[in-house]
Amino acid sequence: MKQVNFAIIFILCLAFALFSIENTELGTIHIIPGVEIQAPISVELLITLGLGGVLAWLFSIWTHLVRLMSSGQKVRQKDAQIQELECKIEEYQTQIKSLQPSLPPANDSLIQKGEADTKVSLTNS
Repeated sequence: MKQVNFAIIFILCLAFALFSIENTELGTIHIIPGVEIQAPISVELLITLGLGGVLAWLFSIWTHLVRLMSSGQKVRQKDAQIQELECKIEEYQTQIKSLQPSLPPANDSLIQKGEADTKVSLTNS
């Protein structure tokens, strides 16, 4: 990707150099009424390109900051949701622990008695 960027920048600089060689005549810039600046067209183009680059850079910084702020809000929302879910897990664990003593223990003798009753009923049929 660096090579592609270098090639693009090189081509643009070469085009600007050729443009400035061909266009050395003066151009007049009217900033506000009564204020005029005369400079070669190539210098005016260079200043315009520089201002455009600075404005693009400032816009990219602005969008990056907005993105950071929105992602910070999302992180805070996710943290709150994680805290809420952790609280629910703790509540469920305490409910399970409180229900465990009330459950009857699984007894092998009851299971064996049920199997014996099943065998007796099958043989009587």
